[in-house]
Amino acid sequence: MRPRIQEIVIDCTAPADLARFWGALLESRWAARDDDWTNVDADPLLLAFQRVPESKSSPKNRLHRDIAVPDAPEAIARAVALGARELRQRHLSETGDGYVVMADPEDNEFCFVVDNDGSWEAAARTALAAEPASSHGR
Repeated sequence: MRPRIQEIVIDCTAPADLARFWGALLESRWAARDDDWTNVDADPLLLAFQRVPESKSSPKNRLHRDIAVPDAPEAIARAVALGARELRQRHLSETGDGYVVMADPEDNEFCFVVDNDGSWEAAARTALAAEPASSHGR
């Protein structure tokens, strides 16, 4: 599997409000997976909005890329060799699925996401499919 951008994640304080805005702007469905995470169908990509405690004035990125890879350690090693660095503890299951937060050479955050069983993306797409196309979310 070639690495690809799985979804674009925007950090925010009100995920449902931003999903509602972007869903309306893009005339697309949106759905809340929980209070802290919403998705907008921006086919072929997903837009995701995740609640974070930092305000916009924080130096933390408000937007980062999730890069789907089949093997996190391999992807991390390659990225580090190219000038990236690992930022936080790895969040990987025993099967290797999960994510790792990285920074590019200019400290822009991105995540390697391992979703070999497809459950992460399937959960987002299932939530979106449950929303009637004509309602454009809630």
